[in-house]
Amino acid sequence: RRTREVVGYFVEGVDERIGLVDDFLVDDGSWSIRYMIVDVRDWWHGKQALVLPSSIVYISWEGAAVQVALSRTTIRNAPEYDPMRRIDRDYETRLHAYYDRAKH
Repeated sequence: RRTREVVGYFVEGVDERIGLVDDFLVDDGSWSIRYMIVDVRDWWHGKQALVLPSSIVYISWEGAAVQVALSRTTIRNAPEYDPMRRIDRDYETRLHAYYDRAKH
């Protein structure tokens, strides 16, 4: 399936709805999905969050939803994503370290 089919799907966390799939960030060398961008503006005004693909548990094509193994609190406490700034190595290191801790 194409990633654009998933844009607009609900993102369901382990405890409640987190937001909507806004887009994906793709590695331009390998064409692998690096992050799913989640629009969380309904409860965190004007914000977006990055989710690692490894956090995706299931995609319901019929239900138009992506289930992730994260809570709303985990997303809210993640390093802030600013779409106007380039993702540098420091940000990626912090993001990956944060989500690794959040899993345990």
